[in-house]
Formats: sequence, structure tokens, C-alpha cells
Amino acid sequence: MDDERIDYSDIPPLTEEFFEKATLRVPASQAQQFVQIEPDVLKCFQAQGGEYKALINSILRHYIESQGEQSAV
Repeated sequence: MDDERIDYSDIPPLTEEFFEKATLRVPASQAQQFVQIEPDVLKCFQAQGGEYKALINSILRHYIESQGEQSAV
């Protein structure tokens, strides 16, 4: 069935009140992947070319390992 033939008449409209009460639910397996990176920092990593996410992960892992026992994971 194509989109034009779908009957949406029984679906209530999405109001401002709906969005005020709505919450974002992210599966736990994906939630661990959310990190806020400032735009200029992200741009710097992306400018390095290649897999910038792997580069960020590598740098973070190196930092953790350089901390030794102090920050055991």
C-alpha cells in the first residue's frame, strides 16, 4: 500500500502539549554512544580525515591507559 492510501483520520493531532510532555527514549545499547563534543573540537577531528570517530576513541583510550591504576575502568 502506498502512503496516499493510508487512512490517518483516527490518529489524534500532535499538539504543543504532547511535545511538552514527550520524553526521548533511547535504547541502552545506543545511549552509551552519546557524547557531546563541542563543534570546534569535532571539526578538528573531522579535518584529520579518515575515521574521525576511531581517532577520538583511540585518543580517549590512550588517555585512560596513561592514567594507570588511578582511573581503572
